Amino acid sequence: MTEPSHWSRLDEDAARRREERRLAAMRARERRRIYIVIALAMLVLAALVGLLWPRDGNAAVPGRGALAIPLVAALFHPAAPAGPTGPPSHKPVPILMYHVIHSPPAGVRYPALYVPPAEFVAQVAALKRAGYHGVTLDQVRSAWSKGTPLPPKPIVLSFDDGYRSQYAKAMPELRRVAWPGELNLQIDLPPSQGGLTPSAVRAMMAAGWEVDAHTITHPDLTTLAAAALQREVAGSRRIIQRRFGAPVNWFCYPAGRYDPTVEAAVKRAGFVGATTTLPGWATRSDDPYRLPRVRVDGGTSPDALLGEIASERAAAPPSPSFGGAGGA
Repeated sequence: MTEPSHWSRLDEDAARRREERRLAAMRARERRRIYIVIALAMLVLAALVGLLWPRDGNAAVPGRGALAIPLVAALFHPAAPAGPTGPPSHKPVPILMYHVIHSPPAGVRYPALYVPPAEFVAQVAALKRAGYHGVTLDQVRSAWSKGTPLPPKPIVLSFDDGYRSQYAKAMPELRRVAWPGELNLQIDLPPSQGGLTPSAVRAMMAAGWEVDAHTITHPDLTTLAAAALQREVAGSRRIIQRRFGAPVNWFCYPAGRYDPTVEAAVKRAGFVGATTTLPGWATRSDDPYRLPRVRVDGGTSPDALLGEIASERAAAPPSPSFGGAGGA
């Protein structure tokens, strides 16, 4: 066999370099195509959100925003796996109950419902140091029914009525620690009375908050006739679903008042459960339509809150009815 000449080796080297350059150019073109596709997809997504996102003036139009809000929320807060991931959890979960995140004005009727922002920040920091991690009620239900994993020390932070301070003060702090909140929304609490605007509710949903129903007018449900009871319970769910595109799986009893008739109306409306104002931790063995909560009043220090949470773990399950003083 004749040994390859010097020139033939040079020709082979040149051919190999040409092939390498050709392959490199192909890879570069492929990368450019991928970048272009990603950029176009982002532009389409931005256009869809811009078109579908409801404006304040059109917030009550049926279906408007039903696609945009879940789309944005899913980008930043992916849903838990839908299928079973293990045996159902029996882990009890404390549900905190907040109202206004603001210092109480002089002469206000219920000053205990006001938690100053600095106090709230200190409480969240103490909960985090103690190993707690914020979750939603839907996550808790998924763990209890399908075994979807929960953090080692899950806790739900619920906020009743729908005050602007919950958006302006609570949401930024929870977002800072990557925790969701649970908004129990009263429909007819207008911004002029400190209520949330539709755009604020949408921003909270986009930040991972769960939005649930707290009636339309916040009445004592145990005193209502059948038609009015249905309007307040089922009607509030339909309004939130239509206005914000949220599933609205949970109900919160106004002032904590309920009885078997009210509980039956909540079930008929399609809710999977409801929260009360009675003390205790929520457990899988509880009636899901009578879940207890841990009330957080203004003036509660971080250490006192941790002690209150621990002490209420042993509380008895809520009774079949409650008509006393339960709060807002």
